[in-house]
Amino acid sequence: MASHFGQILFLFFAASAAGTLNALAGGGSFISFPALLFLRVPPVQANATNTVALWPGLAASTIAYLKRLNAPPRLLIPLLVTSVAGGWAGALLLLKTPQHTFLQLVPWLLLSGTLLFAFGNRIRAIADKTSVIDDLGAMSWQAIVISSFVELLVAVYGGYFGAGIGFITLGMLSALGMRDIHAMGAIRTLLAAAINAAAVVTFILAGAVVWRLCAVMVAGALSGGWFGAHYAQKADPRKIRAFVIGLGMAMSLYFFVKDA
Repeated sequence: MASHFGQILFLFFAASAAGTLNALAGGGSFISFPALLFLRVPPVQANATNTVALWPGLAASTIAYLKRLNAPPRLLIPLLVTSVAGGWAGALLLLKTPQHTFLQLVPWLLLSGTLLFAFGNRIRAIADKTSVIDDLGAMSWQAIVISSFVELLVAVYGGYFGAGIGFITLGMLSALGMRDIHAMGAIRTLLAAAINAAAVVTFILAGAVVWRLCAVMVAGALSGGWFGAHYAQKADPRKIRAFVIGLGMAMSLYFFVKDA
């Protein structure tokens, strides 16, 4: 009984830390997903449970960001459609991946997510240098099609695992000519919510969610998200980023050694 209570408490605080990180800088999955693996939850179910547990916080952030959305429907609708389609496809791919195979992929997925997080600003910087479009309403259909295809690939990865997808999306938005970081954050959050919504529905219908753990994580993530949003203005973003990158590298190394 005491051991069970200890596991629940451990998971609550892990999810709370993940919610706080997501509100401050992103990268919360580097804590919450490994926490489920430490409790010996099968890796596919752990990833599905983690996605479902963190989604309410993401949805709440999306609602808060809605007033910042300024992308024209001719761009936003294709991006949303490809986000949902890719998220669904990535979730199905995860469900069809054998547990042992996915466990072997875990350190590589964590490492790729960490690198995307670490070099996300450079992706944006490169995109800024090549950007030539200032009015999103005047974008050509060719640019919209290319952007939608990129978003489809991002969404497949997002539905399958998802760490670091926000930085690819920011790079793409920079390449489209956006400069308002708050507006970019609004679109990024909306697309991430759409990707994960498709994955959440897929995981729930497939029965891949460990609900007794998921409920604890939802409570923890929401409380952590509130805390992170409340103190976001006081936090040093450079220190937060360094912590997330260090954490991601440490988790990647742990699972590389563990599975060796």
